[in-house]
Formats: sequence, C-alpha cells, structure tokens
Amino acid sequence: MYPVTDRSYGTASYAANGEGYLLTTSMMEWFWDHYVDAGSADDPYVSPLRAKDLSGLPAAVVFTAEFDPLRDEGEAYAAALRAAGVSVEAERFDGQIHAFWQMPATFAAADAAADRAAAALRKVFA
Repeated sequence: MYPVTDRSYGTASYAANGEGYLLTTSMMEWFWDHYVDAGSADDPYVSPLRAKDLSGLPAAVVFTAEFDPLRDEGEAYAAALRAAGVSVEAERFDGQIHAFWQMPATFAAADAAADRAAAALRKVFA
C-alpha cells in the first residue's frame, strides 16, 4: 500500500501532492532522516527503486493513491518489477490520499482496497 521505494523528492506527485494532502514532503524528509542517513540513498535495501536487478523477487501487489506524494515512486516500482519479470498487480485509487486505507470510516475506497488486498493474499496462500 503506497510503498516508499526511493529517497528522492523530485517526482511530479511530490510537486503536486507534497502539501495539503495529509502526508507532506517535509514529513517524508523527517521520516527518511530518522530512518537512514542521506548517504545510504542509493542502497537498494533503502531505495529499492534504485536496485539494478529486481528479478527473482516475489509477486507483488502495489496500491497507490492519486493525491499522495508517494504515488509516482510506487507506480515506478511496480513498473520496474514488471520489467524484471516479477508478477505485479498495481492499482491507483483515484481521489484518495495517503493513508486512506487506514480510514475506512472516512474513505469508502478503503473497503475496496482491503477487499483487493485480501483477494491477492487468498490467491497466494490458496
């Protein structure tokens, strides 16, 4: 759900959604600064979108939200996984913000996201 895959703030979704939609660019900078030092940004375990080879990773389900600064890096990661031959289900939830999934009383799309995630898990564990 709206993965963090790159320590970079230069995407169009950061420019468009980095303020005013719950999760902000400055919040992400704070999180990153408390997670790892800036010198680790190229480490694929820190920024998996920068990995040279994503082949061999397990199948993934990647959900993004339209008004989330993380949207573009999540969608780029799904595309990179797919290009590496990894099975990926990717879906953008239009009209949604970061963390909509955790607020089903506020966002009706949270139920749809939970249903899709549960279906993907059932498929994997069947």
